[in-house]
Parts: sequence; C-alpha cells; structure tokens
Amino acid sequence: MTSGVVITLVVCATAVIMGLIVHVSAHIARSRAARLKQEKLPPDVSGRLERMEQSIDAIALEMERISEGQRFTTKLLSESSDARLDKLSVEAKQPPSRP
Repeated sequence: MTSGVVITLVVCATAVIMGLIVHVSAHIARSRAARLKQEKLPPDVSGRLERMEQSIDAIALEMERISEGQRFTTKLLSESSDARLDKLSVEAKQPPSRP
C-alpha cells in the first residue's frame, strides 16, 4: 500500500467514527431533553424563578440606563476636550505678542 492510500483510509475511518459519535450524542441529548420535559417543577420553585426573571429584567434595564449615562458623559468630555484642543491650536498658531 502506498502512503496516499493509507492516508485516505485513515481519513475515511475517522469520518465514519466521528459520524457515529455525533449520531450517538444526538440520540443521548434527545432522550435527556425528553426526560427533562416530563419533569414538572414544584409551584414554589416556579414562583421563585418568575421573581428572579423579573429581578433580572429590572437589573438589565438599570444597566442600560447606566451605560446610556456613561455614553453621554463620555460624549460631553470628548467635546469639551476637542474644544480645548482647538483653542490651544489657534493660540499656538498666533505669533507671540510683544509688550
């Protein structure tokens, strides 16, 4: 056998093995998902999860407000520093005044 034939056989065998692994993994995942769907949560746990979801939504809203404030502050600081730089560049271009 030449090395090209051996390489081809190894690649084909690897592809078949990987296909089998993917197929078996998908089957296991589907069976676990079906088992989880059948299990119902107790009422106290579902209530707690609902309150947690509302809390997380409130936190996300506050984080968005904070980030919007930071963007606004950054914009103001950037504009004020640009104005100062423009003023300094104009002053630098003017010849020095003699007393």
